[in-house]
Amino acid sequence: MNISIIGSGYVGLVTGAALAQLGNKVICVDNDRDKIAGLSKGRVPIYEPGLKELISANVRRKRLKFTSSIKEAVEGSEVIFIAVGTPSLENGEADLTGIENVARNIALNMKEYRLIVEKSTVPVETGEWVKHTIATYIKKKIVFDVASNPEFLREGTAIRDFMHPDRIVIGVESKKAEELLSRLYEPLNAPLVITDIKSAELIKHAANSFLATKISFINAVSRVCDLVGADVAEVARGMGLDKRIGSSFLNAGIGYGGSCFPKDLDAFITISKKLGYDFGILKAAKNVNEEQKNFVIRKIKDALWIVKGKVISVLGLSFKPDTDDIRSSPALDLIESLRTEGAKFKVYDPQAMQKAKAALKGVEFCKDAYGAVRNADCIIVATEWPEFKDLDFRKIRKLVKRPLLIDGRNIYNPQVLRKLGFTYIGIGR
Repeated sequence: MNISIIGSGYVGLVTGAALAQLGNKVICVDNDRDKIAGLSKGRVPIYEPGLKELISANVRRKRLKFTSSIKEAVEGSEVIFIAVGTPSLENGEADLTGIENVARNIALNMKEYRLIVEKSTVPVETGEWVKHTIATYIKKKIVFDVASNPEFLREGTAIRDFMHPDRIVIGVESKKAEELLSRLYEPLNAPLVITDIKSAELIKHAANSFLATKISFINAVSRVCDLVGADVAEVARGMGLDKRIGSSFLNAGIGYGGSCFPKDLDAFITISKKLGYDFGILKAAKNVNEEQKNFVIRKIKDALWIVKGKVISVLGLSFKPDTDDIRSSPALDLIESLRTEGAKFKVYDPQAMQKAKAALKGVEFCKDAYGAVRNADCIIVATEWPEFKDLDFRKIRKLVKRPLLIDGRNIYNPQVLRKLGFTYIGIGR
């Protein structure tokens, strides 16, 4: 099939490359001309395992191309995905300016039937506005369809998630739209949830909000564990073996981050309020997440006594492993908070250093974890990168000024670290 993806960020690039891999001809569009020029030369602006190789392979096969022209994409594609950003406004609402602009430009360049598909995470009823916008600006009476096909891609495992999805959600209003999208996804042999557009839009916000709430729940349990001397890792293991609960998203830590959970939770709270429902559970989940970061900061300050002048090593800057995404990263929040009290920072991340350098000033960026911990008064493990699990702590014990470890992701065995002479502080253990 001939496909175009408007918006070449995390979602757009993964979706475009994966659909090309399935044998489709795909045009990826972005209004950032430098990004498009770079992609056309093989430079991928984000780190996602396997993505660079997938893009290169499909460019060579002439299944994937990049452009800044929406006109070219609309004219050359029967199915058009909208995958532009929907950042949060100050009031918590999603900023849909990009969605409206794309819808208007699609309308102005459409000459025959097109299926326009929401891939971006959008508030319920956005499909109606996309349809209204296209109908308003279209030059002739051309038949078109609007559909919703939310993405469920986790950064770090996005390609695997696309190729082996738990389900594919399709919100449609016509048989033609249903048939086109069903045919597009047929090679994946995955369960199809075919529903109306509003339900499809709500599925995405409801799913992300539920997962964020699950993380906040186990973080709240970790606070109780801290108070009574229990181990939240054991509590989570006992809970997760219950098939009704499951073990995913039951890892206590310093809180969730990224571009999805904080934004989608805010948007769902705001959507519900506008519709007349006060979604108290989600408000509590958000509050727990914010308080969790403050709780960890208090642990660090209690352990150090005086923060001013102390050298703190932070291992991990991305909000999760296997990505260079630092958006809403708890690590950056910890650094900024403690810097205001005079702490000095040495930091390292396997992939996020370049983006972190643009966001963090006044910190020392190190070449590896061992360089980051040298002469440190405190080590904070903020991201559970696999390489951090294999660090040589006998070597680290000799490098640090003080053997104090804040295990912000509970990835180490406390007994092992304590036997090596470390003061080990985990989350709820």
